[in-house]
Amino acid sequence: MTHAVHATLTGHPDNPQGLNQRIGVTLLQKPDGCLTFAYSIHGPGSFMRIPSEDNPAPADALWRTTCCELFVSNSDGSGYREFNFSPSGQWAAYDFIAYRERVAAHVQIPAPTIWSGYYANRLQLDATLPAAALPAGEILTCALAVVVEAHDGRLGYWALAHPPGQPDFHHRSGFTLCLDRTGMHA
Repeated sequence: MTHAVHATLTGHPDNPQGLNQRIGVTLLQKPDGCLTFAYSIHGPGSFMRIPSEDNPAPADALWRTTCCELFVSNSDGSGYREFNFSPSGQWAAYDFIAYRERVAAHVQIPAPTIWSGYYANRLQLDATLPAAALPAGEILTCALAVVVEAHDGRLGYWALAHPPGQPDFHHRSGFTLCLDRTGMHA
């Protein structure tokens, strides 16, 4: 049986004027343990900078332009894994042993499958992670986030929850989605 959770991301209060996209994410957990994240970014494409497609490879610094993100931690400690998914097909994965304390070595995981398209004022990005790409553990906590770049280079930030101050997707207050690998709960 496939389990699904739907979430709406909220814009950061300091997002630049004009960056007012509506963003939803549907998370599907498949019987084989794979997870699919379907990000829907509603807003005029003429306003968003959308990276070109057809480059399915690992890359760094994807958050400097329009990018969908996932942060996931198991219940055993303060470490977590960050995933970045670009409409270009590029992706990244980073491990952290504590808040913003990144492990020096690159994470060796099976590559995600990324698909994106723009239709009727909606950018859709679907990213599927193999079960082996996720941290070990039956209970995971997740933070979902999106960066949107306007054509003039301004950035806007959306997340399940925002801590006070500057946008900070790494902050534990954003890890509000609980994933029970035997079922999901929001």
